[in-house]
Amino acid sequence: MRQAEFDGRGSHIRWTEVPGEEPARVYVHGLGSMSSVYHAHVAARPELSGRRSLFVDLPGHGISDRPERFSYTLEAHADALAAALDAAGLGGAELIAHSMGGAVAIVLARRRPDLVRRLVLTEANLDAHPPLTAGSSGISAWEEDAFVDHGHARVLEKVGPTWAATMRLADPRALHRTAVGLVGGSTPVMREILEAVPVERVYLQGELSGELEGRKALEAAGVHVVTVPGAGHNVMFDNPAVFADAVAGRV
Repeated sequence: MRQAEFDGRGSHIRWTEVPGEEPARVYVHGLGSMSSVYHAHVAARPELSGRRSLFVDLPGHGISDRPERFSYTLEAHADALAAALDAAGLGGAELIAHSMGGAVAIVLARRRPDLVRRLVLTEANLDAHPPLTAGSSGISAWEEDAFVDHGHARVLEKVGPTWAATMRLADPRALHRTAVGLVGGSTPVMREILEAVPVERVYLQGELSGELEGRKALEAAGVHVVTVPGAGHNVMFDNPAVFADAVAGRV
């Protein structure tokens, strides 16, 4: 396990790492998740083995610290991720990022273009104010203290076992602030950044999630959009073969 300070107060972002060839692949999880849980099984597949791979847990999640005096906005998460990549000595990495982590990766690509050469995004949040059915909207609808005292436990009862398994390890206050930051979006909004950043961009949309809003505009901007058969939001679990092919650049 490796770590890097990210807030100037001694808090650390942490990751596990598999050695291999460069450019490195950096796996970033979604809201209330952990990178290794969602990605290690795919990174170990033969078509992806041999590359240096980092499984980073964002602040407030997994094995990383959860400082109370941290904003947990998308920009703050992106800066913390940049601290990890700087400490790891990376430049021009491939970011494989899921859901909220995809939004963080997009923001990072704008703030620190030296760190990102390729984005592979799995159902990343592209717009502010997602529908009320989105997990982030449900969490952010609570007042912060109420979520910490009661809401976290209630949300754990309602979500499926896969998400609950990692969400219970996330700090409730950090989880709430992250959800609020995700609903608020970035400036410019993530979709606009994605359309503009001059790196290779792949966007994976699960077939069961429905048509991707604004797909034609994304494709016109050079984003390679892939609809993954038989998959929902968690493409890496529902169809790991196609997910791995996309990461490897085969689809």
